[in-house]
Amino acid sequence: MCQTCGCDERESSVNGDLKQINVGQEILHKNTQLAQQNRAYFKSKGVLVLNILSSPGSGKTALIERMLQCSQFRIGAIVGDLETDNDAKRLRSHGVPAVQITTGNICHLEAGMIARASKQLKLDALDLLIIENVGNLVCPAAYDLGEDLRIVLLSVTEGEDKPLKYPTLFKTAQVAIVNKIDLAQAVEFDREQAIANIERIAPQAMIFAVSAKTGQGMEDWDTYLEQKYRGIGNASFQVKRSSL
Repeated sequence: MCQTCGCDERESSVNGDLKQINVGQEILHKNTQLAQQNRAYFKSKGVLVLNILSSPGSGKTALIERMLQCSQFRIGAIVGDLETDNDAKRLRSHGVPAVQITTGNICHLEAGMIARASKQLKLDALDLLIIENVGNLVCPAAYDLGEDLRIVLLSVTEGEDKPLKYPTLFKTAQVAIVNKIDLAQAVEFDREQAIANIERIAPQAMIFAVSAKTGQGMEDWDTYLEQKYRGIGNASFQVKRSSL
């Protein structure tokens, strides 16, 4: 996918001569192998891993912050941005272990980055590991990070037709969350049309409508995560938490 923006076009210098080669397919193959290793590692730790993708400003960090208030899960985070560690600092201010990945000019996270970052977290002490991907609706779609759930976040301020404009990302997601529904009326957001567009592009996706600001809809989202958490082999949510 990143042939779209050229971020997989790497330069190679051989005997002082600079030439450009396309190594996109090789990178994706290696990424898939590393993602499988990540998935096996996370499963061995009993951690449910979420990969949240969206455009910049849709509310990924705010959603995680609201989850910290509403959920009983022990949560850790890996945050990807081109520059700054502002979002990781926001999460750490809530007492959450958060590792920042600064990607420079790379518009997505890769499985190798997640492998290295996860080693900085005490996964045995976590129930959920949330990966906040780089804000981008194109490039991250091609990169499996080893997550259990891929979640695409759409805010009402972006319009109802984002699923139609960026179908690849929505097609690869197990969950679609419509955020900022407290602003829906103010921006004349057509909720029914948005849901219809998501269902047309991503019929496999579970859809939730929430407000990370007010907490509306978060209970249903948390209940869904508990079901998924048990689904990865943690039969009793209470037993694991009682070991704290």
